[in-house]
Amino acid sequence: MAIITISREMGTGAYQIAQEVAKKLKYTLVDGPKILEMAPQYGISREVLERVDEKPPVYRTAEDRQQAAYLNMIELILLDFARSGNVILYGRGGQDLLVGMANVLRLRIIGPFEERVERFAEREWIDPELARELIRKSDHQRGGFIRFYFDRDWQDALGYDLTINSGMMGDGTIVDLIVAAAKDPRLKEREDESLKQLDNIILAKKVETELLRSGDIESLHLKIAAKKGVISLTGHVHSEEERRKAVSVVETVSGVKKIVDTMQVVSYKRYKE
Repeated sequence: MAIITISREMGTGAYQIAQEVAKKLKYTLVDGPKILEMAPQYGISREVLERVDEKPPVYRTAEDRQQAAYLNMIELILLDFARSGNVILYGRGGQDLLVGMANVLRLRIIGPFEERVERFAEREWIDPELARELIRKSDHQRGGFIRFYFDRDWQDALGYDLTINSGMMGDGTIVDLIVAAAKDPRLKEREDESLKQLDNIILAKKVETELLRSGDIESLHLKIAAKKGVISLTGHVHSEEERRKAVSVVETVSGVKKIVDTMQVVSYKRYKE
Protein backbone atom coordinates (compact mmCIF):
# COMPACT_ATOMS: atom_id res chain seq x y z
CA MET A 1 0.00 0.00 0.00
CA ALA A 2 0.92 3.65 -0.16
CA ILE A 3 3.41 5.52 1.93
CA ILE A 4 1.36 8.18 3.73
CA THR A 5 2.60 11.65 4.60
CA ILE A 6 0.64 13.97 6.86
CA SER A 7 1.06 17.73 7.00
CA ARG A 8 -0.99 19.24 9.80
CA GLU A 9 -2.01 22.44 11.47
CA MET A 10 -1.84 22.47 15.26
CA GLY A 11 -5.17 21.84 16.94
CA THR A 12 -6.77 19.83 14.12
CA GLY A 13 -6.64 16.49 15.95
CA ALA A 14 -4.28 15.21 13.23
CA TYR A 15 -2.14 13.20 15.65
CA GLN A 16 -5.06 11.16 16.96
CA ILE A 17 -6.23 10.63 13.37
CA ALA A 18 -2.74 9.45 12.36
CA GLN A 19 -2.65 7.00 15.28
CA GLU A 20 -6.00 5.49 14.28
CA VAL A 21 -5.02 5.22 10.61
CA ALA A 22 -1.77 3.50 11.61
CA LYS A 23 -3.70 1.05 13.78
CA LYS A 24 -6.22 0.21 11.06
CA LEU A 25 -3.61 -0.21 8.31
CA LYS A 26 -1.01 -1.79 10.64
CA TYR A 27 1.43 0.92 9.64
CA THR A 28 4.35 2.34 11.58
CA LEU A 29 3.69 5.95 12.63
CA VAL A 30 6.94 7.90 12.28
CA ASP A 31 6.35 10.81 14.64
CA GLY A 32 8.43 12.75 17.15
CA PRO A 33 8.76 9.90 19.70
CA LYS A 34 9.71 7.41 16.97
CA ILE A 35 12.36 9.79 15.59
CA LEU A 36 13.68 10.34 19.12
CA GLU A 37 13.90 6.57 19.58
CA MET A 38 15.94 6.17 16.39
CA ALA A 39 18.01 9.37 16.67
CA PRO A 40 21.00 7.87 18.58
CA GLN A 41 21.57 5.39 15.74
CA TYR A 42 22.07 8.39 13.43
CA GLY A 43 24.30 10.32 15.82
CA ILE A 44 21.61 12.77 16.98
CA SER A 45 21.14 13.56 20.66
CA ARG A 46 17.85 14.57 22.30
CA GLU A 47 19.16 18.11 22.79
CA VAL A 48 20.09 18.45 19.11
CA LEU A 49 16.76 17.00 18.01
CA GLU A 50 14.82 19.50 20.11
CA ARG A 51 16.92 22.36 18.72
CA VAL A 52 16.63 21.61 15.00
CA ASP A 53 13.52 19.48 14.41
CA GLU A 54 11.14 21.34 12.04
CA LYS A 55 13.08 24.59 12.47
CA PRO A 56 13.95 26.68 9.38
CA PRO A 57 17.68 26.20 8.65
CA VAL A 58 20.25 28.70 7.44
CA TYR A 59 23.62 28.04 5.85
CA ARG A 60 25.91 30.97 6.61
CA THR A 61 28.24 29.69 9.32
CA ALA A 62 29.82 26.33 10.09
CA GLU A 63 27.36 25.95 12.98
CA ASP A 64 24.44 26.65 10.63
CA ARG A 65 25.69 24.01 8.22
CA GLN A 66 25.94 21.53 11.08
CA GLN A 67 22.30 22.26 11.91
CA ALA A 68 21.40 21.62 8.28
CA ALA A 69 23.35 18.35 8.44
CA TYR A 70 21.33 17.28 11.49
CA LEU A 71 18.12 18.09 9.62
CA ASN A 72 19.36 15.87 6.81
CA MET A 73 19.95 13.07 9.30
CA ILE A 74 16.36 13.41 10.51
CA GLU A 75 15.31 13.14 6.87
CA LEU A 76 17.39 9.99 6.51
CA ILE A 77 15.46 8.48 9.42
CA LEU A 78 12.22 9.24 7.55
CA LEU A 79 13.62 7.90 4.28
CA ASP A 80 14.84 4.66 5.83
CA PHE A 81 11.41 4.09 7.35
CA ALA A 82 9.80 4.89 3.99
CA ARG A 83 11.99 2.28 2.33
CA SER A 84 10.77 -0.37 4.76
CA GLY A 85 7.21 0.37 3.62
CA ASN A 86 3.85 0.58 5.40
CA VAL A 87 4.58 3.87 7.14
CA ILE A 88 3.00 7.20 7.96
CA LEU A 89 5.49 10.06 7.94
CA TYR A 90 4.04 12.62 10.33
CA GLY A 91 5.08 16.20 9.55
CA ARG A 92 8.68 17.25 8.82
CA GLY A 93 8.02 17.90 5.14
CA GLY A 94 7.50 14.25 4.21
CA GLN A 95 5.39 15.20 1.19
CA ASP A 96 8.26 17.32 -0.18
CA LEU A 97 10.98 14.90 0.82
CA LEU A 98 9.36 12.19 -1.32
CA VAL A 99 8.51 14.50 -4.21
CA GLY A 100 8.11 12.68 -7.53
CA MET A 101 7.34 9.30 -5.98
CA ALA A 102 4.11 7.87 -7.35
CA ASN A 103 3.13 5.57 -4.46
CA VAL A 104 2.90 8.34 -1.85
CA LEU A 105 -0.44 9.58 -0.51
CA ARG A 106 0.16 13.18 0.55
CA LEU A 107 -2.35 14.44 3.11
CA ARG A 108 -2.92 17.83 4.71
CA ILE A 109 -5.21 18.25 7.70
CA ILE A 110 -6.47 21.76 8.37
CA GLY A 111 -9.20 23.43 10.38
CA PRO A 112 -10.80 26.81 11.16
CA PHE A 113 -8.49 28.81 13.43
CA GLU A 114 -10.91 29.34 16.33
CA GLU A 115 -11.96 25.69 16.29
CA ARG A 116 -8.30 24.70 16.47
CA VAL A 117 -7.81 27.07 19.39
CA GLU A 118 -10.78 25.59 21.26
CA ARG A 119 -9.69 22.01 20.66
CA PHE A 120 -6.08 22.68 21.63
CA ALA A 121 -7.01 24.65 24.76
CA GLU A 122 -9.31 21.86 25.94
CA ARG A 123 -6.77 19.15 25.23
CA GLU A 124 -3.89 20.91 26.99
CA TRP A 125 -5.99 22.54 29.74
CA ILE A 126 -4.65 26.01 28.92
CA ASP A 127 -6.11 29.48 28.50
CA PRO A 128 -7.58 30.09 25.01
CA GLU A 129 -5.44 33.21 24.54
CA LEU A 130 -2.29 31.19 25.19
CA ALA A 131 -3.58 28.52 22.77
CA ARG A 132 -4.03 31.22 20.10
CA GLU A 133 -0.46 32.41 20.58
CA LEU A 134 0.98 28.89 20.45
CA ILE A 135 -1.00 27.98 17.33
CA ARG A 136 0.05 31.18 15.53
CA LYS A 137 3.68 30.48 16.36
CA SER A 138 3.35 26.84 15.28
CA ASP A 139 1.79 27.78 11.94
CA HIS A 140 4.50 30.37 11.34
CA GLN A 141 7.33 28.01 12.25
CA ARG A 142 6.07 25.05 10.23
CA GLY A 143 5.26 27.21 7.24
CA GLY A 144 8.72 28.77 7.48
CA PHE A 145 10.35 25.35 7.68
CA ILE A 146 8.72 24.26 4.42
CA ARG A 147 9.45 27.59 2.73
CA PHE A 148 13.13 27.73 3.67
CA TYR A 149 13.93 24.03 3.40
CA PHE A 150 11.83 23.00 0.41
CA ASP A 151 11.11 26.39 -1.22
CA ARG A 152 7.37 25.77 -1.28
CA ASP A 153 4.30 27.44 0.18
CA TRP A 154 3.08 25.22 3.03
CA GLN A 155 -0.53 26.04 2.13
CA ASP A 156 -0.24 25.30 -1.59
CA ALA A 157 -2.98 22.76 -2.27
CA LEU A 158 -1.10 21.27 -5.23
CA GLY A 159 1.51 19.93 -2.81
CA TYR A 160 -1.04 17.42 -1.47
CA ASP A 161 -3.31 14.73 -2.88
CA LEU A 162 -6.01 15.19 -0.27
CA THR A 163 -6.70 18.17 2.00
CA ILE A 164 -9.13 17.50 4.84
CA ASN A 165 -10.93 20.09 6.96
CA SER A 166 -11.22 18.43 10.37
CA GLY A 167 -13.84 20.99 11.36
CA MET A 168 -16.30 19.58 8.80
CA MET A 169 -16.38 15.90 9.73
CA GLY A 170 -15.72 13.55 12.63
CA ASP A 171 -12.40 11.83 13.23
CA GLY A 172 -13.87 8.41 12.44
CA THR A 173 -15.03 9.56 9.01
CA ILE A 174 -11.63 11.13 8.30
CA VAL A 175 -9.83 7.92 9.32
CA ASP A 176 -12.05 5.81 7.04
CA LEU A 177 -11.46 8.25 4.17
CA ILE A 178 -7.67 8.05 4.53
CA VAL A 179 -7.69 4.25 4.85
CA ALA A 180 -9.75 3.93 1.66
CA ALA A 181 -7.46 6.31 -0.22
CA ALA A 182 -4.34 4.42 0.92
CA LYS A 183 -5.75 1.22 -0.56
CA ASP A 184 -6.20 2.67 -4.05
CA PRO A 185 -4.76 0.01 -6.40
CA ARG A 186 -3.03 2.63 -8.53
CA LEU A 187 -0.70 3.41 -5.63
CA LYS A 188 0.19 -0.27 -5.28
CA GLU A 189 1.01 -0.55 -8.98
CA ARG A 190 3.69 2.12 -8.68
CA GLU A 191 5.64 0.63 -5.78
CA ASP A 192 8.53 -0.91 -7.74
CA GLU A 193 9.23 2.27 -9.69
CA SER A 194 8.99 4.37 -6.53
CA LEU A 195 11.43 2.14 -4.64
CA LYS A 196 14.11 2.88 -7.23
CA GLN A 197 13.39 6.61 -6.90
CA LEU A 198 13.63 6.32 -3.13
CA ASP A 199 17.06 4.67 -3.34
CA ASN A 200 18.23 7.62 -5.44
CA ILE A 201 16.78 10.13 -2.96
CA ILE A 202 18.48 8.39 -0.03
CA LEU A 203 21.88 8.31 -1.71
CA ALA A 204 21.67 11.98 -2.74
CA LYS A 205 20.67 12.91 0.81
CA LYS A 206 23.64 10.97 2.25
CA VAL A 207 25.98 12.80 -0.11
CA GLU A 208 24.51 16.18 0.81
CA THR A 209 24.80 15.37 4.52
CA GLU A 210 28.47 14.48 4.27
CA LEU A 211 29.22 17.66 2.32
CA LEU A 212 27.45 19.72 4.98
CA ARG A 213 29.35 17.96 7.76
CA SER A 214 32.69 18.47 6.06
CA GLY A 215 34.73 21.36 7.34
CA ASP A 216 36.42 21.62 3.94
CA ILE A 217 33.46 23.05 2.01
CA GLU A 218 32.84 26.67 2.95
CA SER A 219 29.42 27.04 1.31
CA LEU A 220 27.15 24.49 -0.30
CA HIS A 221 25.88 25.89 -3.60
CA LEU A 222 25.48 22.55 -5.30
CA LYS A 223 22.69 20.53 -6.83
CA ILE A 224 23.13 16.84 -6.11
CA ALA A 225 21.38 14.14 -8.12
CA ALA A 226 21.72 10.36 -7.83
CA LYS A 227 20.79 7.58 -10.22
CA LYS A 228 21.87 3.97 -9.82
CA GLY A 229 24.92 4.96 -7.81
CA VAL A 230 25.99 7.77 -10.15
CA ILE A 231 26.22 11.15 -8.43
CA SER A 232 25.93 14.30 -10.52
CA LEU A 233 27.33 17.48 -8.97
CA THR A 234 26.32 20.80 -10.52
CA GLY A 235 26.55 24.35 -9.21
CA HIS A 236 29.62 26.22 -8.06
CA VAL A 237 32.50 26.15 -5.62
CA HIS A 238 34.94 28.90 -4.73
CA SER A 239 38.24 27.30 -5.75
CA GLU A 240 39.77 24.31 -7.47
CA GLU A 241 40.89 23.10 -4.04
CA GLU A 242 37.30 23.21 -2.75
CA ARG A 243 36.20 21.36 -5.86
CA ARG A 244 38.72 18.57 -5.25
CA LYS A 245 37.71 18.35 -1.60
CA ALA A 246 34.00 18.12 -2.51
CA VAL A 247 34.68 15.24 -4.90
CA SER A 248 36.86 13.57 -2.27
CA VAL A 249 34.05 13.75 0.30
CA VAL A 250 31.50 12.30 -2.13
CA GLU A 251 33.82 9.41 -2.98
CA THR A 252 33.70 8.25 0.66
CA VAL A 253 29.91 7.85 0.73
CA SER A 254 28.78 4.23 0.65
CA GLY A 255 26.83 3.41 -2.51
CA VAL A 256 28.53 5.97 -4.74
CA LYS A 257 29.86 4.22 -7.85
CA LYS A 258 30.68 7.16 -10.07
CA ILE A 259 30.80 10.97 -9.88
CA VAL A 260 29.86 13.27 -12.74
CA ASP A 261 31.42 16.63 -11.86
CA THR A 262 30.19 19.69 -13.77
CA MET A 263 30.81 22.14 -10.93
CA GLN A 264 32.06 25.59 -11.85
CA VAL A 265 34.69 27.50 -9.93
CA VAL A 266 33.46 30.99 -9.08
CA SER A 267 36.03 33.05 -7.22
CA TYR A 268 34.88 35.92 -5.05
CA LYS A 269 36.22 38.24 -2.40
CA ARG A 270 34.44 38.17 0.96
CA TYR A 271 33.61 41.60 2.31
CA LYS A 272 33.34 42.40 6.00
CA GLU A 273 29.79 42.82 7.18
